[in-house]
Amino acid sequence: MIVFGWAVFLASRSLGQGLLLTLEEHIAHFQGTRGATAAMGNSCICRDDRGAEDSVDTQQQQTENSAVPTADMRSQPRDPVRPPRRGRGPHEPRRKKQNVDGLVLDTLAVIRTLVDNDQEPPYSMITLHEMAETDEGWLDVVQSLIRVIPLEDPLGPAVITLLLDECPLPTKDALQKLTEILNLNGEVACQDSGHPAKHRNTSAVLGCLAEKLAGPASIGLLSPGILEYLLQCLKLQSHPTVMLFALIALEKFAQTSENKLTISESSISDRLVTLESWADDPDYLKRQVGFCAQWSLDNLFLKEGRQLTYEKVDLNSIRAMLNSNDVSEYLKISPHGLEARCDASSFESVRCTFCVDAGVWYYEVTVVTSGVMQIGWATRDSKFLNHEGYGIGDDEYSCAYDGCRQLIWYNARSKPHIHPCWKEGDTVGFLLDLNEKQMIFFLNGNQLPPEKQVFSSTISGFFAAASFMSYQQCEFNFGAKPFKYPPSMKFSTFNDYAFLTAEEKIILPRHRRLALLKQVSIRENCCSLCCDEVADTQLKPCGHSDLCMDCALQLETCPLCRKEIVSRVRQISHIS
Repeated sequence: MIVFGWAVFLASRSLGQGLLLTLEEHIAHFQGTRGATAAMGNSCICRDDRGAEDSVDTQQQQTENSAVPTADMRSQPRDPVRPPRRGRGPHEPRRKKQNVDGLVLDTLAVIRTLVDNDQEPPYSMITLHEMAETDEGWLDVVQSLIRVIPLEDPLGPAVITLLLDECPLPTKDALQKLTEILNLNGEVACQDSGHPAKHRNTSAVLGCLAEKLAGPASIGLLSPGILEYLLQCLKLQSHPTVMLFALIALEKFAQTSENKLTISESSISDRLVTLESWADDPDYLKRQVGFCAQWSLDNLFLKEGRQLTYEKVDLNSIRAMLNSNDVSEYLKISPHGLEARCDASSFESVRCTFCVDAGVWYYEVTVVTSGVMQIGWATRDSKFLNHEGYGIGDDEYSCAYDGCRQLIWYNARSKPHIHPCWKEGDTVGFLLDLNEKQMIFFLNGNQLPPEKQVFSSTISGFFAAASFMSYQQCEFNFGAKPFKYPPSMKFSTFNDYAFLTAEEKIILPRHRRLALLKQVSIRENCCSLCCDEVADTQLKPCGHSDLCMDCALQLETCPLCRKEIVSRVRQISHIS
């Protein structure tokens, strides 16, 4: 949940930098030197000493940035990975420029330990961000990410996304210089095939930049050479992880319509048809490639004559699935509704279609990727705020198991558990006992002590639910097939008691869903959120009144002006 907190940090740092520059100028005026400032402390993070590199333009820009308002960092929500930021202490020296590769590896080493807001941010992460504020420094950071992130670390690509997502947007000159340095083309993709980490990391960087940049900048970045490079990486002789991240990069470039047309004209769909056969492969890396290939064929790079997967998948035995209408915006859900994946930089969440109020219930999850996911139980009151980083276990109405960082999450606080780190192919079990008011988590049949804290806030209305960090994927079993590690106590399954109509089981591709939305007729006075009920409620104190009471009760701030909602008043004149 660090995206929002990081923005606040940048604003406070810019303010401090402006004040520091002003202070330094006064000291230099009275003492005839700026060297005396070197021993002075400051309550914010500042640039490295650069001497003549600090130009007048930079000082002017910092002064302008100092007008950005700051906020209390303690009030910001917790991110599942990104740490809070703090200023340089009163007796700390200015940070000196260090080896970029070492800083990247240091960040990778500590990233899984960053969980709570009261932790200090890693020195390496802050320093890398400071370096990236100049074109030269940004290029150094990007090249280091490509060079040193190891292939075997499950959090490697996520750290690339994390660092680049929080760095300043690159300038046009920096992007041009990067393309010249990388000099990518189809021939380069065939080089160093025995060292796939470099190609995996290059594709991850390109995908992250494509996601951050929109319109002309993204179109300019997808040069013929880069397109040829990514397409060459999709060939069967490439390492599966290189294929995976090349495909994800192409997906993100396709978020810009002109790029989507360019990629489609390259006959990419012919390559993806071969790769989608891997969707059920026992090799979990190939399985990810197959999942993404199938999703792309259904949603982005359509192939003429190919039947969409949702039109042919057999759903007769499935009575409970992930709810495609109760999911954050960027999560990918398989056509059979039992597998989910996140390739966005946000923390995506989803709930199951079936809700339970009494009894003992159990489901299992197969781990496809071994990175950060928070999986467990949630209610309707649980918040899905993907860009702020709120997921399962981050409020008082949900509790989650995190096998990567070996933690149990409740109310945005964590505690360690004794299970080893999960790995690809592991089975995680989730037991909800509403009779005894307890939750029990299992890893490959080994159970943890019961968790009971969530029942102080709610005792019914639970859903199976999960949240995913970047590049994470898992498969759910709600009872449609035998469990691998059923608990010894008597329990019920969702699939035995749930019911879905044939229409409710359909998970439409995005282009089909958009086409249906365009056909929907919306009343003039309908709620601006659900579009079903009459907008009959006024929010106080802001006075906005474009919502129905059901939607207004689920909000804490006004969706139009972001002011806190103190009360909600139903307007009688709107009731028909």
